[in-house]
Amino acid sequence: MSPAAKEEAMFPDLCNVQNRLLRSLSDDEFQLLRAFFEPVKLKVNDLLVQRLSPIRHLHFIEDGMASIVSAPERSRCVQVSCVGREGMTGIPVLLDLTLTPLETFVQVSGTAFRIPADAMRGAIDASPSLHRKLLKYSYTATLQTVEAAHSFSHNTVAERLARWLLLAHDRANSDDIFLTHTVLASMIGARRAGVTDAVAILEGEGMIKAMRGHIIVLDRDALIVRTAGCYGSSEAEYARTIGKAVWPRPSAA
Repeated sequence: MSPAAKEEAMFPDLCNVQNRLLRSLSDDEFQLLRAFFEPVKLKVNDLLVQRLSPIRHLHFIEDGMASIVSAPERSRCVQVSCVGREGMTGIPVLLDLTLTPLETFVQVSGTAFRIPADAMRGAIDASPSLHRKLLKYSYTATLQTVEAAHSFSHNTVAERLARWLLLAHDRANSDDIFLTHTVLASMIGARRAGVTDAVAILEGEGMIKAMRGHIIVLDRDALIVRTAGCYGSSEAEYARTIGKAVWPRPSAA
């Protein structure tokens, strides 16, 4: 790689980044962050934010997906929200907090720009407009958590699965979602047998095609209907408040 290419990878121009939250920033706001960026690869199960430990870095995801989960043990975790190229990890730092009871780990491999938490604190102190824009994102992430709570309380397993597949589909580069039934069960708070039954229901209705280790989304619109209203409000608010909507992406149907 040439020196110029290495510099571009380390310090990207705003027009070259894939992260929609970064692309919503002004050039002046972006430059406050750019010098501190470190490009990193995200591997499945990488821990980005550890429960009740100081948040040392925030990640602006370029490709891939991370899950924010609410249990002290990974084997009993439930996903409360997720983040991909529309957002960032480490939201508590924006609120002048250093710890969180939630854990963030990589669910789908990819890449990100990482920035030290102290550098982010300095940037938002220097630019109230940057801080306001990032807080708008935190608001939309909160709405996603609200939708998750409503879904866990009122939706069937098939409806919860439909919602989760839509969230993953939003953040994927294709209609193929590579996850096992065991992982899906953990993410939607269901038994593995329940997920197997729910996959069969959605496949029988022509919304998905289940393969070994992955699921292909066939009819996105039908999946949205299947969520019984527990998908879409956070996405609509993201488009309204940040103005760089990334959804929906058409499925194969």
